[in-house]
Amino acid sequence: MPSFFLPGLPQTGDRNAAPVDISARRFSVDGAGGYLLEDQAELIRLDQRLLAPQLLYRVDLQTYEAEQGLSYQDRMLLVEAERARGDLGADRSELEALRYRLVAQRGNGEARRARVEGDVSSLDDVTYSTCEPEQLAWLFRAERIDLDTAEGVGYARNARVELGGVPVFYFPYVSFPIDERRRSGFLYPGVSSGNSNGLDIRLPYYLNLAPNYDATLNLRSLGRRGLMFGGEFRYLGRSFDGILEADWLPNDRVSDRDRGAFRYRHGGRLSDTWLLRADLNHVSDDRYFEDFGDSLTSISTTLLESLVGVYGRGDTWQASAVLRDFQLVDPLIPNSAAPFQQLPQLRYSIARPLAGGLQAGGRAEAVAFGHSDRDAGQRYDFYPWLRWPVERAWGFLRPELGLRHTRYQLERGFLDALPERSPERSLPIVSVDAGLLFERPAKLFGQALNQTLEPRLYYLRVPFEDQSNLPLFDTQELSFSFAQLFRPNRFTGADRQADANQLTLALGSRFFDTGDGRERFAVSAGQVRYFDAPRVGLDGMQPDGERRASPFVGEVAMNFNRRFSAGIGSQWDPDERRTDLSAIRAQYRGDEGAVANIGYRFRRTSGTPVEQVDASWLAPIGPNWRLLGRWNYSIADRRTIEAFAGLQWESCCLAVRVLGRHYVRNREGEKNNALFLEVELKGLGRFGRDSEELLQRAILGYSR
Repeated sequence: MPSFFLPGLPQTGDRNAAPVDISARRFSVDGAGGYLLEDQAELIRLDQRLLAPQLLYRVDLQTYEAEQGLSYQDRMLLVEAERARGDLGADRSELEALRYRLVAQRGNGEARRARVEGDVSSLDDVTYSTCEPEQLAWLFRAERIDLDTAEGVGYARNARVELGGVPVFYFPYVSFPIDERRRSGFLYPGVSSGNSNGLDIRLPYYLNLAPNYDATLNLRSLGRRGLMFGGEFRYLGRSFDGILEADWLPNDRVSDRDRGAFRYRHGGRLSDTWLLRADLNHVSDDRYFEDFGDSLTSISTTLLESLVGVYGRGDTWQASAVLRDFQLVDPLIPNSAAPFQQLPQLRYSIARPLAGGLQAGGRAEAVAFGHSDRDAGQRYDFYPWLRWPVERAWGFLRPELGLRHTRYQLERGFLDALPERSPERSLPIVSVDAGLLFERPAKLFGQALNQTLEPRLYYLRVPFEDQSNLPLFDTQELSFSFAQLFRPNRFTGADRQADANQLTLALGSRFFDTGDGRERFAVSAGQVRYFDAPRVGLDGMQPDGERRASPFVGEVAMNFNRRFSAGIGSQWDPDERRTDLSAIRAQYRGDEGAVANIGYRFRRTSGTPVEQVDASWLAPIGPNWRLLGRWNYSIADRRTIEAFAGLQWESCCLAVRVLGRHYVRNREGEKNNALFLEVELKGLGRFGRDSEELLQRAILGYSR
């Protein structure tokens, strides 16, 4: 290809109005007003540059002929041709037996003939690839290609894609973009296979409707189930954006019913302080995610939340008004156990500074609950407070005094289970959070570091009040964790306020690199000591009245170097002398994107404990090959939850990924096997099932 590329040529301007500069080692003039340029003949006009052994140029006609070959350059491409002729006045050229290379992006090819007139080009018997010419892993070949640079679109006739010289796709007629502008047309299909749905083929069609909104129509053939129709509509405004998605499968041949899904998301700014957000979701049945979901996260979905709300924020206040509904999508849970609707939920909070560092504020909530199968009511929750925080470089002191008042207005059906229709609760809450920060030089593994020592105390006092006369609308007990050591309530929602006369003792230490400030090692541990045993619990789940201390909670994080890191978390119950929760993780990052993860999780439950091992990896095994996979195994159940393994071959212009997957597809434990094949022609597109989302979710640190 040409080696004369000049980056200093102008990239904008009117070619027709620009002057033409010519030069050569030898000139001769004929009587017809032409110049014969020989030996490094050169012609330059704006961004166009032509170099040839011999060039005949007619000044009056602004035409040229190069019968001994030439090299050509402009802002878009570089070209070598055996013969060429052109009319600069009409901005028209014709080249024969040419080779070309794109300037702005990767790509090259050959053509038997090319005709260029302004922004429109036609090429006969043409090829294109992003591979180097001597290593054509893939090739796009067409009988004819027409390019319109003004519109940014190309059209190919009798085209085919070749992999290693073997034709794999044929297109009698296809249009494609040649720049970054969006165009309507078919996108590349996706293909996968599994024993649940059979051969799964997806064919999307993109509609470029306007600069600020577009749509994609999806036709999905599920071998065992039938044809699924889907679509996506996106829009964008100056202060808002949104997306509408829907899928519909008429008469699923496996379940013998119509099935579908709907989702609508919208976000917008109403003013400088108020935002609008909507997220509406619905599926046709409680098995939808099991049959059509691609990840364990979607398969294990129990509740599908929908909400519409407005949210406000000022310098000292926050507010929201939200409508919230839930769809139960777990077939093993009855509809009566679905959460209550919130129609609406109103919240407001404020914090204002007073004299002498004193702060005053509060939060308020009003919720109207509803349910299709159960009686409901309204709840009003208020919490005014006073704080006097002291923040210094050596530590902090944060005392707080508050009063929580909660009142209900219940429907008549509650009178069968609760004695009052308008029960209420008022409780004072006192807390003091104090911490110190010590720092000193230290050494760890022979390396000079800075070490901190961070003791922390948190005292909480809330008197006991019998709350069995209050309903349970949206309250659950939080999972115990290190963060829970410093919370004023161990319940979510306002239906229960935990009683407390307790002191949290915690100690942490961190080691920082003196050079770049990176955290190398961190350890923290803590426990709650109860002066009075907790007594408030959820219905049927009262706390142990004899307990005088919580489990010990500990966390360790290690960053040995830029390649290897690890972490440990654990909860140990001194009363039962047993571990309630433990988690261990480690990660190694190598060269060329190599990564390996190993993790262990254990949680004690009222039934069978949860105990799992999770390993994932991406390992280069050659200049172009990578081995990747994941194995998630349940020790308690003695079965594999998810496992996949695959190979990826990748060069500068081509990537091929083959992935086999085995996973639990529903709550009854039924398994599914699936096969993914993806071929990426870099610079052209992808064929097959896109596996990127699956791999990013399953392999921490994965990157293509």
